[in-house]
Amino acid sequence: MFGRRGNDGGNRGTPEFRAPTPAQFSAPAGDSLVLDEQVPATRSEPSVPVSPAARTRTVETPPLAPEPRRMPRERSESYYDTKSQVFSALIDTIDLSQLAKLEPDSAREEIRDIVNDIIAIKNFAMSIAEQEELLEDICNDVLGYGPLEPLLARDDIADIMVNGAKQVFIEVNGKVEQTGIRFRDNQQLLNISQRIVSQVGRRVDESSPICDARLPDGSRVNVIVPPLAIDGTALTIRKFKKDKLTLDQLVRFGAISPEGAEVLKIIGRVRCNVVISGGTGSGKTTLLNCLTNYIDRDERIITCEDSAELQLQQPHVLRLETRPPNLEGEGEITMRDLVRNCLRMRPERIVVGEVRGPEVFDLLQAMNTGHDGSMGTIHANSPRECLNRIESMIAMGGFQLPQKTVREIVVGSVDIIIQAARLRDGSRRITHVTEVIGMEGDVVITQDLILYDLKGEDAQGRLIGNHVSTGIARPAFWDRARYYGEEQRLANALEAMEKQS
Repeated sequence: MFGRRGNDGGNRGTPEFRAPTPAQFSAPAGDSLVLDEQVPATRSEPSVPVSPAARTRTVETPPLAPEPRRMPRERSESYYDTKSQVFSALIDTIDLSQLAKLEPDSAREEIRDIVNDIIAIKNFAMSIAEQEELLEDICNDVLGYGPLEPLLARDDIADIMVNGAKQVFIEVNGKVEQTGIRFRDNQQLLNISQRIVSQVGRRVDESSPICDARLPDGSRVNVIVPPLAIDGTALTIRKFKKDKLTLDQLVRFGAISPEGAEVLKIIGRVRCNVVISGGTGSGKTTLLNCLTNYIDRDERIITCEDSAELQLQQPHVLRLETRPPNLEGEGEITMRDLVRNCLRMRPERIVVGEVRGPEVFDLLQAMNTGHDGSMGTIHANSPRECLNRIESMIAMGGFQLPQKTVREIVVGSVDIIIQAARLRDGSRRITHVTEVIGMEGDVVITQDLILYDLKGEDAQGRLIGNHVSTGIARPAFWDRARYYGEEQRLANALEAMEKQS
């Protein structure tokens, strides 16, 4: 099907050797292995009587840990040399145009068949486990994302950081660690990076060496290639969990108290304008996804993002994404273009994935002109710094407005600032829920509703603290909560927090 399959001396009738799967060669010592054709179709109720000895022989061994969770072990140089030879022979053998027409599962099976033939013809000395690893690696190289595949399959990894072909780091449970994974060479890494960005209509090469993209599951990808990246292509992937987090799960993780989560749910329901502030990796986008779960399902929501990563569950969601310039430097669509355009699309809420520049002015205008309940995220280390950054970004846009006017626009637009932080033990916490309540002279006045009180750390180095109320019984958005019939739940939540404090 794929052209020549190698010179095997015409011995095509010999049954092809198939390496057993891990479940087939992982039985404990002393147990006899049972091949697939020896196992009854239904183990629990065999159709014919089975002797006690046969029953003992066909008992299933305890299942192994899920394969995606296992970190691939570090391979030797001889392994990579063998893999390179097999891969070169494979590329010489297959017809890529025909391979592209197959379904992924069929293509993977065809590649495994050909690689098995190549290993047999070239007579490589390999164990069964090494042969299985080699088959999986080469299938990933041809059809997927190469060495990144086992990392992308793990749901406990938050970030994947590739620093050239020889170094791959991951973040697990808030801690960064180096893996034993490596790429064949810098060209393979560049090819995989180009494969990722091409899926969303973008490109990365020497003429356009920086690119933001995303994977099909919404994971955020940044690529920077030589000559800007001196030690080889740098690839950074911010992964998102397959199972979307909710505020209730954040409560179980300790990111917010149950009463604090109740306050955040009410904030989402009563259409407060919310800005989520935090540093890199603090969980801003995750928190934004959680808050959007409490938007009514009959509202029309428009999201504007640099790379589409928000995953709203409402039925009436329209997603917009920016576009970089083409080769001639034309055709760029900026975040500000998207925000200004979506105002003409009859939105009820506007959600901006990340506010980085002058588009903040258009978002504030939207918040202040009938689009209550709009949301966005900003990089800042505290609620007060968040307000200062908003002012700075408006100035970056070239708006010649007096400082007091800018602050009046901010006060009239933003209701709540939620501050997220990644603490030194790797945990993520909501540290402030702060209201913007008005101005005194030229100064913006804010008040904290909920704070995270850090107590210390335990014997394992984990930080200990709790969320406390500042004692404000009636927040500034009380009237808004009463309008939506949520004032009693808000009062109960705040009272419960104050009692615990």
